[in-house]
Amino acid sequence: MKVVVLGAGVIGVTSAWYLARAGHEVTVIDRQPAAALETSFANAGEISPGYASPWAAPGIPLKALKWMFMEHAPLVIQPKPDWTKLSWMARMLMNCTAEAYKVNKSRMVRLAEYSRDCLMDLRAETGISYDERTQGTLQLFRTEKQVAAAEKDIAVLKADGVAFEMLDADACVAAEPGLAPSRSKIAGGLRLPGDETGDCFKFTQSLAQMAAALGVTFRYGVGIDRLEQGAGRIIAVHTSEGRVTADAFVLALGSHSPMLVREFGIKLPVYPVKGYSITVPIVDAARAPVSTVMDETHKIAITRLGDRIRVGGMAEIAGFDMSLNAKRQATLTHSVEDLFGGAGNQSKATFWCGLRPMTPDGTPIVGRSPIANLFLNTGHGTLGWTMAAGSGRVLADIVSGRRAGIETRDLGYARYLREGRKGRDLQQGVAVPA
Repeated sequence: MKVVVLGAGVIGVTSAWYLARAGHEVTVIDRQPAAALETSFANAGEISPGYASPWAAPGIPLKALKWMFMEHAPLVIQPKPDWTKLSWMARMLMNCTAEAYKVNKSRMVRLAEYSRDCLMDLRAETGISYDERTQGTLQLFRTEKQVAAAEKDIAVLKADGVAFEMLDADACVAAEPGLAPSRSKIAGGLRLPGDETGDCFKFTQSLAQMAAALGVTFRYGVGIDRLEQGAGRIIAVHTSEGRVTADAFVLALGSHSPMLVREFGIKLPVYPVKGYSITVPIVDAARAPVSTVMDETHKIAITRLGDRIRVGGMAEIAGFDMSLNAKRQATLTHSVEDLFGGAGNQSKATFWCGLRPMTPDGTPIVGRSPIANLFLNTGHGTLGWTMAAGSGRVLADIVSGRRAGIETRDLGYARYLREGRKGRDLQQGVAVPA
């Protein structure tokens, strides 16, 4: 088929790669002058299937209130009133139950584990290089309360067969020697040896070049205006350079996805949650992280990318605001210097922000839409890099009419339609089937 992919971030490019490998004629359209120049540009760098967890979790509402009074808060909610924001936050709060957390985390881990396997296969097939490391992730706990709270995650990891290690402070230092000066600040850690790290921007740019060599057409610097529907199908996308027709369309525009399909009654619950990062050149390799360390207190990832340290995290709910806030940079600097003091040259740090496309339940939306030839690959939140390869392959299988390598029925937009019907039926006193 002739397939148009809308968006050239890591999700759009991996979708294009697997679609081309499946034999389709693929065109990618993006408003930026090259691939991976928005949310994929400077993310935290971690590929962490075992750490794939929804932000909506038991206890988060209370924690959010406490975070509002922290100097280095992991969550910031701008007070400007916005109905879309309030509605999305309300749906997220509804997912902050133990039952919902277990379901959401399990399906996120399923997709993330599959994605890591797909990435390994892709790396072996192509030899693609992107400052990759395969030395695991260490979730670092500063308090005994955090250690105890990890039990809910461990239960899901066990159920899904994900390898993990619970470490005491000394074992954390053994895994990450650069933490030795900070030994007294560590209560323990959860190490996920199967996790990886890498530069998402380098990966996406390289894969785009390889996809172009396969025959994929990339149309950069082209604005996407609207979709045209006819006879129950999408027949064209209207762009700044004219109308483009195809047999199928893939929506991979991250936080901008909902606006393009709203006119068709498709209500994608995807909201932009701003994250920040700094990239710091290493000046003392012995003090730098070996792989990724997740600072649980500040919800910040500290990752080794070649001769650089990438420090990324936080969640700022402020719509599409892309301003750089110096207070957020101070939080990132504090976290890395508190744990890996002197490893990097902070005077040469580069500061960045991007909009993560978040769903209320944390799970991305991958699969068919209510329109027959429109497919969705969006809403990956903080895990776009972790889930990209698997999401692209699943999407290509669905478009091609093939059975995907994992269960996908609970990953698509249909789950929100089911939730809507369930809510209406409960209000009307109708029994809802399991």
